[in-house]
Amino acid sequence: MDEQNVDKILPVCLESEMQTSYIDYAMSVIITRALPDVRDGLKPVHRRILYAMHEAGMTPNKPYKKSARIVGEVLGKYHPHGDSSVYDATVRLAQDFSTRYPLVDGHGNFGSVDGDSAAAMRYTEVRMAKITGEMLEDIDKDTVDFMPNYDGSLQEPTVLPSKIPNLLVNGSAGIAVGMATNIPPHNLGEVIDGCVMLIDNPEASLEELMTKIQGPDFPTGAKIMGRDGIIKAYSTGRGSIKMRSCAEIEPMNKGKHRIVVSEIPYQVNKARVIETIAELSRNKEIDGITALRDESDRKGLRIVIELRADANPDIVLNKLYKHTQLQETFGVIMLALVDGHPRVLTLKQVLHYYLAHQQDVITRRCKFELEKALARAHILEGLLIALDHIDEVIRTIRESQTDEIAKTSLMSKFGLSEKQSVAILDMRLRRLTGLEREKIEQEYKELEERIAYLRDVLSDTHKIMGIVKDELLDAKKKFADPRRTQIVADTSEFGVEDMIPDERMVLTLTRRGYIKRINANVYHTQNKGGRGIKGMGTKDEDAVNHLLYTSSLNTVLFFTNLGRVYRLKAYEIPEANSRNSKGIAAINLLPLDSGEKVNALIDLDQVDPSMNLFMATEQGRVKKTELQEFKNVRRNGLIAISLVEGDHLAKVRLTTGGQNIILATKLGMAICFNEDDVRPMGRNTRGVRGIDLAPGDMVIGADILAPGCQVLTVSEEGFGKRNNVEAYKVQNRGGKGVKNFKITEKTGDVVGVEVVRDDQELMLITGNGIVIRTDVESIGIKKGKITSGVKIQKLEEDDKVAALDTIAIDGEDEESPSQGDLFQQK
Repeated sequence: MDEQNVDKILPVCLESEMQTSYIDYAMSVIITRALPDVRDGLKPVHRRILYAMHEAGMTPNKPYKKSARIVGEVLGKYHPHGDSSVYDATVRLAQDFSTRYPLVDGHGNFGSVDGDSAAAMRYTEVRMAKITGEMLEDIDKDTVDFMPNYDGSLQEPTVLPSKIPNLLVNGSAGIAVGMATNIPPHNLGEVIDGCVMLIDNPEASLEELMTKIQGPDFPTGAKIMGRDGIIKAYSTGRGSIKMRSCAEIEPMNKGKHRIVVSEIPYQVNKARVIETIAELSRNKEIDGITALRDESDRKGLRIVIELRADANPDIVLNKLYKHTQLQETFGVIMLALVDGHPRVLTLKQVLHYYLAHQQDVITRRCKFELEKALARAHILEGLLIALDHIDEVIRTIRESQTDEIAKTSLMSKFGLSEKQSVAILDMRLRRLTGLEREKIEQEYKELEERIAYLRDVLSDTHKIMGIVKDELLDAKKKFADPRRTQIVADTSEFGVEDMIPDERMVLTLTRRGYIKRINANVYHTQNKGGRGIKGMGTKDEDAVNHLLYTSSLNTVLFFTNLGRVYRLKAYEIPEANSRNSKGIAAINLLPLDSGEKVNALIDLDQVDPSMNLFMATEQGRVKKTELQEFKNVRRNGLIAISLVEGDHLAKVRLTTGGQNIILATKLGMAICFNEDDVRPMGRNTRGVRGIDLAPGDMVIGADILAPGCQVLTVSEEGFGKRNNVEAYKVQNRGGKGVKNFKITEKTGDVVGVEVVRDDQELMLITGNGIVIRTDVESIGIKKGKITSGVKIQKLEEDDKVAALDTIAIDGEDEESPSQGDLFQQK
């Protein structure tokens, strides 16, 4: 290294150099690459593309030209970066699903909403869109400043005149250094109306402006959920806007439904959404989807999601919104360059800066036109002087040896300027005719009027803004279109339950574990002894043995024969489309083990948390546990009672403490004791003996005795009777009990014992699925316990009563006696 080069090396502090260089880089990205100008809403690359098209004559009325041609123009003249950056920007300006009002008219494959990329630039063709003319109009009238291009050989505009408020109309997105912008597109007509309002009333409030500008208007349509996010974005420059797909639920054959999606949120990839839905369906995170198709075509977007007959379409759609991009959030950051500095702007500020730009454009255009008119008037004045003295002018020209002498002579003789003298020398002989003189005089008169008008406009700001207003309204008339995005109430904050009607339901569960829910109105009350109506179809040798009258929004605890407890909302059980439906296997709803069956259902809705759960097993053991122990039942269940080998949980009831309990067996025995004889225990315990069973006997009923009620006993052959609760003497738990029902071949074994009131109905269901409702009051009250009662339901051959439940008459909102809280109301 020679000494000269050594002298040129300067020692610098690395930290200082890094700070300076990085700041220079950051400002370069911010100012000249990533952020739009508040005046025309364009980044430099977009501005250069449109200006290059203007210079190349690629107007809407000319044929398309290859995209590679405009890319070359932009790269070679104004934008010394990669060709992909220019072409990608051009493609985005041409995509009608990316740009609300495309500024480039593209011919060929410019990509799709599925995320497909555009064809190579050598295949596609472009030209300016019609609306782009509004962006560039009057650019040749000194309306904007120009600057040297990257090598100083050409001039390029620093901003476009932009007769449309492009920043809001088409929005913008960009990531700079330490900051980002994300401005949503809007409806042209609405934004122009907002501009006009601000012109007429510069003090207009945000609330007033929002009567004109409702909110963003996305090119892909869809819905905006609520106005809170819009108001926050417009008032602070930052906000979050919820976008939701437009979807309709359509009925199909055999009680099935399908969800048809016709519009998706802005910037969402349709193909990726479909993949996500398919994956969620495969993983059973969203259950009930049987088919998924993309039926989109040239007419529009259409995603079809077919559902099973037992799937609730409202719930499935709500889950799709929750787990896929069918509902998405647009984070608004209204960041733009103002006088070369990045600023987060409110809606009113964006409109204000745009109108200030338009005022400047119109002012500069008027000045340009005024100067041009004055120059032309000056020439016409000279021509008129020449025509007034035409003979002497001709003589002077003929006597002059050269053009320069002639020009000087005319200037000295007639007091003309140099420009006027040159114009006279250039004048053709035909201008000497009388008709041409009249034309010059008419043109001069019109120019005088134009000059007076322009001077008047330039002296009055209100008139300048009036021109801005008129030109904006003219642009609206030519290019405005209807709003695409609906703004609706925000229901996304509602949970699944908000979409479910609160209706009275009947849950039925078979021995083989098929469960369903049916609207309670399906079952009409019948007289005692009726044949009933078909309530459920079952497989051979299956039988319905559990029935619960509840509401669709209630929480139901499912106790199994293995002593575990699970939790579901009633609406999560698929609703059957007919009484004959078999329902769905409970194992599809609950994580049941092999051999585990649900044998007790408890409705927890509006239950006092201080109550207890009283459990009885088939072998006669009982246990009392505080209800609070079950308030957080996990998805995979909890242990409700610890069972000895061979024993199973039979019944579960809610108690309040100090109540009398009755246990009944299938061989017609019963025992009554006070629940305080059983101390409270934890969940994972076995309990104590409740009744001493005879060989072959088992507990089939457990309920709570209350004054004024009766004990209803029903046998498998449809016989039943009522006894007043006073007929049952309280004794110590653990005894053999007393005879409760006279069992014969005609009656069969006891299948159920419930404590009832006169103002209730009895619902019986047989093993073949026949259901009957009858007033409890129609069943006679017997004085003696050792009787068989009367025939309640006529049964077909080989059919037997499988389950029973009691419900309030006329749909009263009272719980069944089997739920325990009925006695608290008494």
